[in-house]
Amino acid sequence: MAVPKRDLEPYAIVHRDRSACYSAGGSRKTVSGGSLTETIVLTAEMVAVMAILALTIFLFAFEIVRVDVAAVGIMVLLGLTSMLPGYSGLVPIGNLFDGFSSNAVISIIAVMIIGAGLDKTGIMSQLAGKILKYGGRTESRIITVISATVGVISSFMQNIGAAALFLPVVTRIARRGNLPISRLLMPMGFCAILGGTMTMVGSSPLILLNDLIETSNRNLPDAIAPMETFSLFSVSPIGIVMLLSGILYFVLLGRFVLPVVKDKPQESGSTLQYFSEVYGISGQVFEARVTEDSPLAGGTLSDIDSAGRGGWIVAVRTGDKFTVAPSGETELWPGTDLAIMGPMDSVQHFCAENALELKREMDVFSELLSPTAAGIVEVVVPPDSNLIGKSIREVSLRQRYGATVLAIFRIDQVIDRQLPEFVLQAGDTLVLHARWQDVAPIAKNKDFAVVTDFPREDTRPEKLPHALIFFLIALGLILFTDLRLSVALMTGAIGMIISGVIRVDEAYQSIGWQSVFLLASLIPLGLAMEATGTAAWVAQQTLIVLGEVPVWILQASIA
Repeated sequence: MAVPKRDLEPYAIVHRDRSACYSAGGSRKTVSGGSLTETIVLTAEMVAVMAILALTIFLFAFEIVRVDVAAVGIMVLLGLTSMLPGYSGLVPIGNLFDGFSSNAVISIIAVMIIGAGLDKTGIMSQLAGKILKYGGRTESRIITVISATVGVISSFMQNIGAAALFLPVVTRIARRGNLPISRLLMPMGFCAILGGTMTMVGSSPLILLNDLIETSNRNLPDAIAPMETFSLFSVSPIGIVMLLSGILYFVLLGRFVLPVVKDKPQESGSTLQYFSEVYGISGQVFEARVTEDSPLAGGTLSDIDSAGRGGWIVAVRTGDKFTVAPSGETELWPGTDLAIMGPMDSVQHFCAENALELKREMDVFSELLSPTAAGIVEVVVPPDSNLIGKSIREVSLRQRYGATVLAIFRIDQVIDRQLPEFVLQAGDTLVLHARWQDVAPIAKNKDFAVVTDFPREDTRPEKLPHALIFFLIALGLILFTDLRLSVALMTGAIGMIISGVIRVDEAYQSIGWQSVFLLASLIPLGLAMEATGTAAWVAQQTLIVLGEVPVWILQASIA
């Protein structure tokens, strides 16, 4: 199908502050009393704009400086053109910084805050647990679940944010499935990008597109009907097909195109290797279930302590109740699940001796005791500690902090027997197993000195309802009102801040300022192309080269 020139006539771009309107049909037409007269001529201003555009591409391609710094430099350069003799500036000075207040940039900032707020509730960890449970162990199934999940998540937050949030999930799944993490990261990254095309808030270019349509509409002559902006799900049919195509590609061809390099083995200086060499603690956790025939059924954990054991019981589940660092009075019944830390051979012997059902892999405790949620730390008793002279039983680390004491190091001796009666002295080093959220209060207590680095992320699972409410409010405002996208999204972001889902300082930290400055600084370059008629001239030259061609060729050329 050819494109008739008469159909191109109405699509005109107005030259800002001039009396000319440039049509895509290749003629310059003067607007005066409704009459139009002819052609687009290449001007010095157009040449200047194209030179600056070429410089921008060069700086981005060769990364001589960071892209955000390059973008800000280009914006400043556009402003400096107002000082040249005979020029009023490629962009009016009053509009040079309009990008920072644009609908698109404010929307992107709000999306980043909303994404960080959802992450603060720990919803990603819950999602990871579901994937670990239902994702299976085959590579193709794991890739499908990960890719589909991250694609859906990225449709409502920035692609980079979605990928960053999902990285710990992928790491844990790779460890459990004994898969090279590199074979999971590439599908995750690409599907995060493709998923961003499913809604108008999923990627920066789509948010910017609506803003540019509104700007263009303000410059159209009265005789031309304005273009409609896209709604939230206008691009969903295209985005869904792209995401499904990406998933299908990696599932069918992943074995041929994905990297096959195995992950590097754990270095000897790593934390777990250190605990293994110094204390003989491997950090492995196994899951077992008390059977009806087990001699432990009807007893308590203190019975296991008195009888000797092949490891440490670091968590228990009875019915729907989970207990981390359970006390000796914890009762054991048929069906009770135990999380046992210790060497594999010792744990296997212990389970066989006590008729416990040892599971092949972590299931019940896979989320609660995952490496991103729990682990081992060293804690030193400082000289001014109030705990000096007290026994481990008196300190009550289990009850107060949910921590299990695995061993104690004093001078050159490792003690791992009869720990409840052990009396603490200054300089003693305690080896504890606990959830990271329980280690944080220990680190704040002056009676302890935590010397092992641990994840200090402060999650607020109790704020999940608030986060979901304000997320749905923002979504509802986008779908069912005429509010600008930036206002709707900022409503959700401010709601999360006021309700305590995310603190103000955390909100500032969650914003990718590099992306913000990059987009805000490039918007004036687009204004310069429009104001000088460069965009219209490029459109005219494109049509001259292509001539009478089918519409799909024009679309391919633009793409």
